[in-house]
Amino acid sequence: MKSSPATPELSIVVPVFNERECLPELLERTFEAARKCRRPFEFILVDDGSRDGSREMIIEAAEQHPDEVVAVILNRNYGQHAAVIAGLEQSLGEIVVTLDADLQNPPEEIPRLVAAMDQGVDVVGTVRQNRKDSFFRRAASALVNWMVQKATGVMMHDYGCMLRAYRRPIVQALLQCRERSTFIPILANSFAASTAEIPVRHASREFGQSKYSLFKLISLQFDLLTSMSTFPLRLLSIMGTIIALSGIGFGVLLMILRFVFGAQWAANGVFTLFAILFVFIGAQFIGLGLLGEYIGRIYHDVRARPRFFIREIRRRGEKLDKSSQNCYQAAETVSSNLNREK
Repeated sequence: MKSSPATPELSIVVPVFNERECLPELLERTFEAARKCRRPFEFILVDDGSRDGSREMIIEAAEQHPDEVVAVILNRNYGQHAAVIAGLEQSLGEIVVTLDADLQNPPEEIPRLVAAMDQGVDVVGTVRQNRKDSFFRRAASALVNWMVQKATGVMMHDYGCMLRAYRRPIVQALLQCRERSTFIPILANSFAASTAEIPVRHASREFGQSKYSLFKLISLQFDLLTSMSTFPLRLLSIMGTIIALSGIGFGVLLMILRFVFGAQWAANGVFTLFAILFVFIGAQFIGLGLLGEYIGRIYHDVRARPRFFIREIRRRGEKLDKSSQNCYQAAETVSSNLNREK
């Protein structure tokens, strides 16, 4: 009689979107890195609506490696963070590592993250060394990191790196948060009692192109600002006060200079009036835009629609529906808790 595989202690979650060329090497290198951790593991591949054959390759990998690979197939593209959440929902390990599929963050760094987690921290972040991205991506990342540190007060240096490790209670806390727009690294840090950062290597992208266009980067920036803090609203109030006081001071100065140099010097006040008017109109539009972002997110959260829809799950060689998957996860959780108590 064949014994059932041990409950995984390590879960590796990888969102995949049109990464057909990377998948064979990703599988090989991740298996090798996970085995170096010397503990039962599972490799959860989440297909985020790929159209290049990645989905079929993921299903094939789950069939060829039933004890290690879990295939989670979403019905369409929902974005990287939603795909990661879908993978976290299916994870069983006490330690969960997230990783990009493009191999720019080497899977060989996984044992170092696990070793850092063994020191007792709740979250391990990473800092990419000698980044191979374009100047635009590096500059945007630096701006995001600075804004996050100022808005949240959490001093971590590379929020854009997906290679991170989380302890099971942190993952459970993440899954209880139902908002649609979320930034996983910051949200995880808000629940963590202790965090750590380690430097990791960064490689050039060998296959395909980055899935983050300029529009997606801007959208991610709005998610970051509005989903984790009310700091932009507070900043808007401060800016409004400064603009109002500046307008009053500028008006007093113009009035004094008008008496000193005459009406002709100030062009009878027409251009000055337009300049002041444009400043206030611009400030109003900025305020309306920020308020619109918050109201839009409130609208999405109040509707409480699912963030994603799972089309198919393959675990240990079997295709599971949602109900059987929930039963399976409950049984595995009970088994894992009993083993830890022993």
